[in-house]
Amino acid sequence: MRRPTGETRHFIYADYKNWELDEGERYELIHGTAYAMAAPNDEHQAIAAELTAQFVVFLRGKPCKVRPAPYDVRLFYAEDESDSTVVQPDISVICGDDKRGPEGGRGAPALIVEILSPSNTSEEYVHKFNLYLEAGVREYWVVSPLHKTVLVFLLQEGAYRGTVFGSTATISATVLEGLTVNLGEVFTH
Repeated sequence: MRRPTGETRHFIYADYKNWELDEGERYELIHGTAYAMAAPNDEHQAIAAELTAQFVVFLRGKPCKVRPAPYDVRLFYAEDESDSTVVQPDISVICGDDKRGPEGGRGAPALIVEILSPSNTSEEYVHKFNLYLEAGVREYWVVSPLHKTVLVFLLQEGAYRGTVFGSTATISATVLEGLTVNLGEVFTH
């Protein structure tokens, strides 16, 4: 099946997995609508690499696994492939063997990190916020390279509670007890 350029019909995972994409071309599928993804810039990749490295070192030998983009996460996994949401967060931390399959993540990761890029719109930010809340992602980080901040959302009583951390702060992840991330190292690249 050719990629969804120009098509407006409702897609499901069974469609998504069969798209023939050009090299480097990526899409997310959100509630059946296909969204093209722009390639990240150098600063975005440097931040993603540093965060991923810190997560990998901490999680070595532990049951949770870090998966950097591109990595498909089927937030509302359905075994019959009728689910219609597949995202590629910049970083996903997935806990439990039942949450990983050969195709990628199955269900809500414990923690998702999204790094804002110039191509991100405020509409996309709000859309992802609501999507991750709906899926039950327990901890969601939004990294702003421009402002050198990280906004950490924790799922509490069905809503996200947010805290902003500045460029020299240290974040203690709630869902990964013992993990601390030094933002001075993240924003120095």
